[in-house]
Amino acid sequence: MSDWIILSTALSSFDHAATKHKVLATRDYLARPELFRGARPNIINLSRSYAYQSRGYYASLLAAARGQRVIPSVETLIDLSARKLYENAIPELEDSFNKSIREHAAAPVPTRLRVFFGTSTDARLERFCRLLFDWFRAPILELTIKDGEWYSISKIGLLPVGKLDGADREAFFQAMARYTGRQWKDAKSRAPARYSFATLVDPNEALPPSSIDTLKHWARIAARMGVSVEPITRKDMPRLANFDALFIRETTSISNHTYRFARRAQQEGMPVIDDPVSMIRCTNKVYLDELMASNGIKVPDTVMLIGPEDFQRAADLLGFPMVLKVPDSSFSRGVSKVGTMEELKALAGAWLHDSEVLIAQKFMPTKFDWRIGVLGGKPLFAVQYLMAKKHWQIVKHDTGGKPLEGGFKSFSLAQVPPLVLDTGLRAACSVGDGLYGVDLKETDDGVFVIEVNDNPNLEHGVEDSAEKDEVWTRLTNWFIERIAT
Repeated sequence: MSDWIILSTALSSFDHAATKHKVLATRDYLARPELFRGARPNIINLSRSYAYQSRGYYASLLAAARGQRVIPSVETLIDLSARKLYENAIPELEDSFNKSIREHAAAPVPTRLRVFFGTSTDARLERFCRLLFDWFRAPILELTIKDGEWYSISKIGLLPVGKLDGADREAFFQAMARYTGRQWKDAKSRAPARYSFATLVDPNEALPPSSIDTLKHWARIAARMGVSVEPITRKDMPRLANFDALFIRETTSISNHTYRFARRAQQEGMPVIDDPVSMIRCTNKVYLDELMASNGIKVPDTVMLIGPEDFQRAADLLGFPMVLKVPDSSFSRGVSKVGTMEELKALAGAWLHDSEVLIAQKFMPTKFDWRIGVLGGKPLFAVQYLMAKKHWQIVKHDTGGKPLEGGFKSFSLAQVPPLVLDTGLRAACSVGDGLYGVDLKETDDGVFVIEVNDNPNLEHGVEDSAEKDEVWTRLTNWFIERIAT
């Protein structure tokens, strides 16, 4: 577990009684790196100045070089040094600010707003402050708001703690206490955990990659290895840096908060599954098709559809039936089988209104459909998902109610045909070093990769039913090994 160290340039003016954490002079932190050799403290840099080449600037710079998490990071210091460097964030921030203000139109609007660790004394701006902290993680931010029919943000700046007094100073220390606070589970029954892992979940998701019960099972195994596992939701972005690793257990998309969580974890130097690069690569089937082909890995015959002029070419090359896919589809959504040219024109014509590129693939009846789980370049699990009843996919969505899923057959890794296992490993390793579920079709003509999932199902009693708790032990060790390095 990492401790918190508070850096202050002027110790004589720092309110030591307001924090339970160790307070260290910035000068000592810079000049005495041996103080933390072999340790990984979290640093809150409250130096008097963050200007370029000041002590405060070098404290954040050297914390990164020493492998320590620091707030604010040197990247944040640079971003906020000039408006032209942060102006790309302004439109989203102004939109959020104005929405918050419109909900409380009768209340006066501040022309100068101070935000402490993603909170402020103005309760109506809670969502806005969290968004601001997501963009710029800093202990204290001061914004200048320009009044008008549409409120605009004219300046965002870092503010030293020494410039706070009265209610603002008290609010700041309360916010810091909340930010640095940790909630330990089962503290009476076991020693404090070495590490704390966050699992990003959506309790309302219909088909999550892991259920809450499954994550509780993992937490019990991880606890025996000195690791605390805590579920978080999309509202917990400001707390992310309190953890040592992130495991995303929501369906991922580069257009929603899951990608932002992955990016933030990466920026904090935390090991994360799924990492942003894997998300980008795996969520787009056009990219995956090209990637597999360039690595000499078999995929079904594929035609890219950019407009109606490509329909006949697809029919000539693939024949009917064929499978039509939206590039960023998941969980069998946006994937459909068409049996005639009329069906192709109708469905592709409709989908091209939302996606400028589609892919069509040859329909391949198979002996077996496999998913090989791969973690860190090594096989993790093997399973065959069975088709939903009276359907050609493993999930049937158009049921008028809850999606209908097929069954499964689990296999030990030793039972998997060598060509299937080898193809799955090659496909996953071409994407990255994280956790992947490779879908393959075993046919008389060989083994073909259908897709590589960056966010594969990992459900207790399904994917782990053959390899048992070894799956969860290896997952925990994957994170631990990367934290250590």
